[in-house]
Amino acid sequence: MTMYAAEDIRSKLATAAPTKVVDAATPIRPAQWIEFHELEPSEVAPNGSRTWLARAANLVIAYTDAKAGDVFARTAQPDEYTVLMYSGSAPVTVSAGSATESVAEEAFVVVPPGDSEIRVDGDGTLIRLFSTVAEDLRAAAVNAAAYAEPDERVAPLEPWPDPVGGFRLRVYRLADTPIAEGRFGRIFRTTTVMVNFLAEEPAPRNVHKLSPHHHDDFEQISLAVKGRFKHHIRYPWGPDSTRWRPDENREIATPSICVIPPPTVHTTQGVGDHQQLIDIFGPPRTDFSASGWVLNADDYPAK
Repeated sequence: MTMYAAEDIRSKLATAAPTKVVDAATPIRPAQWIEFHELEPSEVAPNGSRTWLARAANLVIAYTDAKAGDVFARTAQPDEYTVLMYSGSAPVTVSAGSATESVAEEAFVVVPPGDSEIRVDGDGTLIRLFSTVAEDLRAAAVNAAAYAEPDERVAPLEPWPDPVGGFRLRVYRLADTPIAEGRFGRIFRTTTVMVNFLAEEPAPRNVHKLSPHHHDDFEQISLAVKGRFKHHIRYPWGPDSTRWRPDENREIATPSICVIPPPTVHTTQGVGDHQQLIDIFGPPRTDFSASGWVLNADDYPAK
């Protein structure tokens, strides 16, 4: 079921064939609603930075209320990871191998495998995004129990092709690719994730122009970084009526994530005076990739 408004650019997307076919009787997992500030942090750094770890089937998000001077290092990181920087982010200096970059603006930062370090240069938010290949992070997630058994409806993580020129520290500043007519948000991908920095919205979303849709075999992780949101989720009925779930129409605080499972019908409604949402997918979406909307496609080939 897809019910994009006619003027919604996503209405023109080619339908992607599911990569995983499951029996209709396969249970549908419940959505996960994680409000970071309502939970005890997963870890606290020496200067007081508080970090919450939460996961999806293939991804781990590290959300940090960061304090200047704290350092976040990864040793022998098995694959690349990213730093998502929006207008509320802390300025950081990222070092990996022989490369060092200072970033104090909205950006999508890709950190290569191996040893790396992120130094926080001022108070603010630090958001890091990993694949579940990082065993220590996925085990420490606040919702690790939700994935004690794999979700049979979610396609497993299979990395996309290596980046052109090999793995290295890369910084994509959002100012270089502003929101543009004819393109949905600002989309970037790596070998394991796809991130869409949606526009900041200065008013509540028009209730007459929502966009209920579903995904056959992948989760959507909606990361709320500003404002207030209401997620609307409808669970399809399978043959076993004892597994039916009622619709969910819930407001969630910021900062938070909502992990939306396949094949639920869903849409998200900004209900505050000013809000911003970042959508995350793992692995990258083939339909968005085929659309020509991926801004770093020259560096990261499509599968």
